[in-house]
Amino acid sequence: MTIRELIENTRLPAGFVKKICGDENESIEAVEYSSKSAGKNTLFFCLRGASGDGHDYAADAYSSGCRAFVVERFLDLPDAVQIVVADSREALAYMSAAFYGHPADSLKIIGVTGTKGKTTTAHIFRAIMENAGIPCAYVGTSGVIIGNKTYDTKNTTPESRDLQAYFKEMINKNVKYAVIEVSSQALAHHRVDGVPFAAAAFLNLSEDHVGGVEHPTFEDYMYSKSRLFSEHKPEFVVYNADDESSAYMLAECAAPRVSFSISNESADYFASDIAPYRDEMTLGVSFSLHTKSQTTDVRVCQPGKFSVSNALAAIALAVHFGVSEKDCARTLAHATAPGRCEIVKGLAGRTFVIDYAHNGVSLSASLSVLREYDPARLIVVFGSVGGRTKGRRAELAHAASTLADLAVVTSDNPDFEPPEDVIRDILAAWDGAALYIAIPDRDEAVREAIRLSEPGDIVLFAGKGHETYQLIRGERVPFSERELILSECAEIEAGEVVTGAW
Repeated sequence: MTIRELIENTRLPAGFVKKICGDENESIEAVEYSSKSAGKNTLFFCLRGASGDGHDYAADAYSSGCRAFVVERFLDLPDAVQIVVADSREALAYMSAAFYGHPADSLKIIGVTGTKGKTTTAHIFRAIMENAGIPCAYVGTSGVIIGNKTYDTKNTTPESRDLQAYFKEMINKNVKYAVIEVSSQALAHHRVDGVPFAAAAFLNLSEDHVGGVEHPTFEDYMYSKSRLFSEHKPEFVVYNADDESSAYMLAECAAPRVSFSISNESADYFASDIAPYRDEMTLGVSFSLHTKSQTTDVRVCQPGKFSVSNALAAIALAVHFGVSEKDCARTLAHATAPGRCEIVKGLAGRTFVIDYAHNGVSLSASLSVLREYDPARLIVVFGSVGGRTKGRRAELAHAASTLADLAVVTSDNPDFEPPEDVIRDILAAWDGAALYIAIPDRDEAVREAIRLSEPGDIVLFAGKGHETYQLIRGERVPFSERELILSECAEIEAGEVVTGAW
């Protein structure tokens, strides 16, 4: 493909390309935004970011043989083709789609946005679709899942070039549906520009992702979220009638819509008789689902009323695409999201829960929900990231010390900071009645918590969630909390490990 052919097939707004300098017949075999990946026959996009500017790395790409660039300002690159545009990120989205042959046109793409619950809702929606015989891909915090293959990703919503490449693979694998977690950063940085959304769901909005390198104000965060509905114009919308931000989100959206609620019985999807349940190794919540045509009993194997809201959103989306409420209910009885209040069946009488809760607010919420299940003891294993977010340590200490019975304080991606220093900061802020022990090695901390557990206990492993590594001195060391729990439980059941209360 030549540069001219690429531009002719790109659906950029008129006048977006300001100037083209150089030979438009230059052949393009790859599009890249990392100078380390750029070389001969590559079109390199100079992206501006919070901590760097791709224009500063164009010379590196040039030295590697790259002779075609998309820029926002003209650069001193002899004999190189330069396409000057208004916004390189926006250009990357539209030109990547053209480079890969507009694969999204052949997909039904479902976007899920909200402050909380995106990962869980997307995963259980995918599970419903797959169990109904409808192959569905997933893109989000847990990576990209296409069929039985999973790819790790850096961001909740990948960069637009990568997203288009994944869409292309979905088509090649004969997958026609894809559910995507759409983050506010993705919307602000044009990662989903040009993506046709067959449906979109709004879950909730709360003050988060404000400050630092994210959004300067809550208003900016809220506006970025709303762009999924106002600018990307989904064909169908599902929204949370219990969240007052829904009116703002959908103010400029004319698409047909349905609502869901756990408090307003006039909603299109309404949950009543919400009640927690717990058996020997699992817990969750049951409810009655009411629509205009029927009532369906539903059991979700995740705790809390927020799990009901997530389930309602997933059901509403799935029904729109032809799955019955009863089939949705059958899937929800066993569907989970990796690392999001994920139940791991290990030892009879104990309940082991893995959750991504890694700040004070989320840990408080998780512990409060689990307390509702009246555990004999509520045990929590947690730490805090090394080298940054030091303010979280006191918040985590307050949550654990006031809401748990016993805490095992350990490491969580310590990186270059000694875990002992992180633990010391946490314990210095301990202000509640919970007992605690400190075990810097997370592997041993997990094992010890399991050994200390007794029938009736609930053990929460907080912070790691879906992650399959520990970040130690700049290296991602393989670490799977789920596999570790199962391994330790197997050794206990085989009589290879001595257990006992602390």
